[in-house]
Amino acid sequence: MERFDGRVAIITGAASGIGKEIAVRFAAEGGVPVIADLDLNAAQATAAEIKARNGDAFAVAMNVTNEAQVEKGVADTVAKYGKVDILVSNAGIQIVHPLVDFPFAEWKRLLSIHLDGAFLTTKACLKHMYAKNYGRVIFMGSVHSHEASKLKAPYVTAKHGLLGLCRVLAKEGAEHNVTANVICPGFVRTPLVDKQIPEQAKELGISEDDVVRNIMLKETVDGEFTTTDDVAEAVLFFAAAPSNVCTGQSLVVSHGWFMQ
Repeated sequence: MERFDGRVAIITGAASGIGKEIAVRFAAEGGVPVIADLDLNAAQATAAEIKARNGDAFAVAMNVTNEAQVEKGVADTVAKYGKVDILVSNAGIQIVHPLVDFPFAEWKRLLSIHLDGAFLTTKACLKHMYAKNYGRVIFMGSVHSHEASKLKAPYVTAKHGLLGLCRVLAKEGAEHNVTANVICPGFVRTPLVDKQIPEQAKELGISEDDVVRNIMLKETVDGEFTTTDDVAEAVLFFAAAPSNVCTGQSLVVSHGWFMQ
């Protein structure tokens, strides 16, 4: 029997990057990933890849800041599969500016995607999890859930905020057999991170190599990036947990950057 036989997981931002890796790994172990993404075509392409490997997958269009879209995506999932067992709240963006001139509109946009998105998807899934007396909610945090970096005021604020949301859910969900945890990766070489390298080099007046070596990987023990596979492994650990023993926790996956 596979680890996730019969389990249904909604994974936001799953058409690419970390979310896609989680979906592929989840399907490979017998689960059904629901690829929830802003880009429906890309979500359908990822679902098709999984089906081509003899897995099952379902694609839904989801802007995580739009309550109606979130509710519809979850309702469509439940209509198709009868339940939602796992939520991986992964959708996110990055915007970098010095705090002194951070545009308010961009501050609000980033907070909305990370925090409103986590809240709305959690709220939409919980009623179905409570009804089945089972749920595993995993929020995608960051080492920036614990540490701060220059140029990332709303991102650091949002990732810290997810810890609070997770801890409240861990307490409220316990009587319904619903756990909540946060995965906190270091820098992962996704398009989101690749985009930051020249942006930070320009803002800080240093080379791109210096951004990688002296900012992104400076605090690691081995100068290595975290991989999408590393993050997926941590997510699946919490998703498969057989009890409430791990709930309200954050797991740092970062080659030793921020030891707690």
